[in-house]
Amino acid sequence: MKCFRRVQCCRYSTERRVRVVFFLCVTQHHLFLPDKEELFQNVLTQVAEQFSRAFKINELKTEVTNRLAMLEKRVELEGMKVVEIEKCRSDIKKLREEMASRNNNHFLDDNKKLTPRRDVPSYPKYHLSQETVEALRQPTFDVWQWEPNEMLSCLEHMYHDLDLVKDFNMNPITLKRWLLCIHDNYRMNPFHNFRHCFCVTQMMYSMICLCSLQETFTQVDILILMTAAVCHDLDHPGYNNMYQINARTELAVRYNDISPLENHHCAVAFQIFSQPDCNIFSTFDPEAFKQIRQGIITLILATDMARHGEILDSFKHKVDSFDFTDEEHVTCLKMVLIKCCDISNEVRPMEVAEPWADCLLEEYFMQSDREKAEGLPVAPFMDREKVTKPTAQIGFIKFVLIPMFETVMKLFPQIEDVMVQPLRESRDRYEELKQIDDAMNEVQKKKSENLTMGKKK
Repeated sequence: MKCFRRVQCCRYSTERRVRVVFFLCVTQHHLFLPDKEELFQNVLTQVAEQFSRAFKINELKTEVTNRLAMLEKRVELEGMKVVEIEKCRSDIKKLREEMASRNNNHFLDDNKKLTPRRDVPSYPKYHLSQETVEALRQPTFDVWQWEPNEMLSCLEHMYHDLDLVKDFNMNPITLKRWLLCIHDNYRMNPFHNFRHCFCVTQMMYSMICLCSLQETFTQVDILILMTAAVCHDLDHPGYNNMYQINARTELAVRYNDISPLENHHCAVAFQIFSQPDCNIFSTFDPEAFKQIRQGIITLILATDMARHGEILDSFKHKVDSFDFTDEEHVTCLKMVLIKCCDISNEVRPMEVAEPWADCLLEEYFMQSDREKAEGLPVAPFMDREKVTKPTAQIGFIKFVLIPMFETVMKLFPQIEDVMVQPLRESRDRYEELKQIDDAMNEVQKKKSENLTMGKKK
């Protein structure tokens, strides 16, 4: 009925316009046009134009309505992705502004961070559904869906699920306080933040489950792996070792240019453990604690990418005759495992992995901008004017990730389908994107050349 009324209104409106046109034309005829046939022809032409415009407006309205409906449906279907991307962009912008105004030379200037919360930890206990519990064991887990309190609850669940709390008689309240203190000592960088800590620890948890590491490792080894993953980037300032060394920062001076950030992460971790209310190792005797401390330090120091070739070569020499009873072999494997987890984003589904690449590039660009401003050397892969996402990712996946994961696959063939194959697919996807970028750049180059030639002529 509403549509019929609209048509009627449109028709009456058109008729009124036609009458006006006719009246004007007749008036013009009396004043200026002696030829009645020409007058009649003009009237018909203008009437036809009025009807044509009216119908075109209706057609246009219909087309616009249909397109809007399609867009609304698309937004509805992909709404979560849009919201996540926009949130990520907004967060990155805020973080960039915060980091730009922050003085890099001061670390842990807020001493309150290292002070544990003496009341019962206040983050709300998030009830993990069975679906979440199962998903948490998979490398495909979407780490972007969770708020900090939920990530804390997930980390707490991992320690309980692996029987670390029970086997080592940990105080559950101490575990909560420790996790809260860990959260407070990760900075709000675009990449090296608490979510990255959670991401790395969740991947370690999934590898422990997938590779059945509790059948071959001791529980102390499992505790070292998990705790090193949680602590591996504590108080990361958002500027890498090369910047620390070139800028002669406090950290570089303190650690003699040797893995300054990784040494700092270890120091902060054990400053936290030194607080009785955060010491999840309080039940261990001094000798056992010394073993755990050395194990955690060894793994965190292994995350320095400057040592990547050295560590992977050592593991390659051991893997074909690997001995789980050999302490040196096991230590080397643990070092490779934490390295895998630390740089494992491309193992995850594209919609989970790609925002991490954006965050890392944003942190790189912040550093290179600062290096340019301070007259320091700039690495090409961190320069916003020289690097693109495809070029950055292809080399890293081909020459760092795939060789390392394929070497681990020799010991644990079960990771091929869920870890190695996704890396190969990610490599192929970025190579396709690079080809598209190259083709577009070539077209742009030819256009520029043609314009230049045209101006010369």
